[in-house]
Parts: sequence; C-alpha cells; structure tokens
Amino acid sequence: MRVPFTWKVTGWFMIGWSPEFPVGEVRPLRYFGEDLVAYRDESGELHVLEAHCKHLGAHIGHGGTVVGDCVQCPFHGWRWGPDGTNRYIPYQPDRPNKALTLRAYPVTEQYDCVFLWHHPHGEQPHWTMPDIFGKFPQFETDPAAYYRAYPEFSRRAEREPVHPQIVAENAPDSAHFEYVHHATVTPRVLDWKIVDQEWQFVAGWPDARSDNPDDLALRFHSHLFGLGGAISVFEGAQNHRLIFTCTPVDDECSDLFYSIWWPRTPGDNREVPEGRLRELIEKQFLSTVFDDLEIWRYQKYVEHPALSKADAKGYMALRKWAQQFYDVPAAGNVTASA
Repeated sequence: MRVPFTWKVTGWFMIGWSPEFPVGEVRPLRYFGEDLVAYRDESGELHVLEAHCKHLGAHIGHGGTVVGDCVQCPFHGWRWGPDGTNRYIPYQPDRPNKALTLRAYPVTEQYDCVFLWHHPHGEQPHWTMPDIFGKFPQFETDPAAYYRAYPEFSRRAEREPVHPQIVAENAPDSAHFEYVHHATVTPRVLDWKIVDQEWQFVAGWPDARSDNPDDLALRFHSHLFGLGGAISVFEGAQNHRLIFTCTPVDDECSDLFYSIWWPRTPGDNREVPEGRLRELIEKQFLSTVFDDLEIWRYQKYVEHPALSKADAKGYMALRKWAQQFYDVPAAGNVTASA
C-alpha cells in the first residue's frame, strides 16, 4: 500500500505482552525500521534499547545476557544500562566509555500489554499512555472482574502491509460492518470528538426488534490513543473491554495486536472460561481483526476519496487529526506489498 505519510509515526505503540519478556531474558525486536533489543532486568523492569553494540556492532538481542540492570553484549561483554549508557568493559572495568550511548526507548506496561514510545527524533513522551481500565469508568474498572486477556484472548498478526492510519480510519466508518463483518444490522456513529491527542467516538447498533431507529441494542465506545491503537468497550449483553493496536515494523508493514478482557461469570474464579463461552469469544469476537485484514492487505490508499455526504465529515476530520502524529515527511514513494 502506497501512502503519502511516513511510517515513523509519533506515539505509543504496542510491542507485545508482558509474559513474552521473562526476567533475565533478552529478545530482539524490529520496529520503525530499527533493530531493537528488549530485556527484563533482574529487578523485573523491562527496557528497550537500540540493538547494535557501539563497540563493534554486534546485535545484542542475539545472544546477549542480563547482568543486574544491564544487558551484556555477546561479542566482547560490554554492558549497557537501562538509559543506554556504557556501564562496563570487562578488560578495563574501571573505565567504561561514557561517550557511547545506545538510544533508550520509554516503555510502559499495563495489564500484560507492553507499549513503547516512538518519536523519530528521540524526543521523550508528549503524553502519558492512557490506562486501559481507567477508560470508560461507567463500566467495571477492576481487572479482577475480567478473565485474563493473554494468551487465550489475544492475537497477533505479523508483518501485514497495513499502515496505522488505515486502521484508525475505521473509526468514522460504520458502513463496513455489514459487508466486512457480516453484521445483520448496520451501526451508525452516534458521536465523535477530539480530545488532545485522542479521537473518541461512540457507535450504536439499532435494535432489530424495534420499529424505533433510536432504540439501540449495542453501543461501542472507543478512544484512539494517537495512531498507535484504540481502547474500546462494548455496552450491551456483554460489556467486554478490548485493545487493538498497529505498530510499524518498517516502511512496508506493521504488526497488529488484539486483546479482549471478558467479564467473569459470577462465581467463576478461573483465569479463563471453559466450554461454550470460551468458544464463543474465540470464534466470534477474536476473528474480527482478520475480517478487516482481508480488506487492508489489498487496499489502495485513496488520498482524495469520493466520499458520500454521510461519511465525509468524519473521514476528513480524522485525517486532519492524524496529521499531528507525523513529525517527519514520508520517505519517498514507499510501497507495501502483501
């Protein structure tokens, strides 16, 4: 997909789930066209640095080890701290190279989800990552009232030819539910507004049993935290929470992450439901992202779309809002292919 904007987007982006980063382990990552190394130090803190050692360029994510709060290069044992500074050189232990620094990326973890702050020029976070369970306080906010999301109710789609703005543009688009998700009733966007870096909206599904179009069977509340993704909740028979995110890997593709927190059945203390409920969540609710992917994988981005009167205002307002997250120009005419 050819897009007129950069893939090096500013904001908070999901890079995985906390259990994927055990204490004492080192893991290679690649996002925003950069090789990264993630490690959880001996105290349990997770850190992400640029991956290549400043000594002779070894990739620390392949064979590196954790020593205290540092990560050690597998090539010559140089150690790098959470702030990216060189802390130790084994053959001159009293003289680390203070002039060398690896870029350190701010990281935050929430309810087993891991988020990384990205700014193309390395600036510190412009805003705080919103709390998943702090959103929509009119619904249950205690995580213990929900079944765990990871790993049973979480999905990852890797290296998909999808730009984060394509995902965000689903927000003002209610008409696609009938055709992409096979909804029997077409929802409509009830309200949307911009609050600082967030795009916030509510969509509603009319009650098919009622002749009154204002009677709603289901509402969908969603807040986009920049272009990194959205925190949402369904209001209806099942008030479940979810997060859906899109993180650029390079200038061609992204990884997508999806997690659902389903309300516990009263009296059920298990981490995960069994039987028909689990089957329902996995088959009916975890499949929606893959419905969208069948469109996004082959979609051509239309810079000046022929919008209908019904969707023009929301689409164009969202595209204008999205411009604030591009702090560098597009890197030429880059094409993403499936």
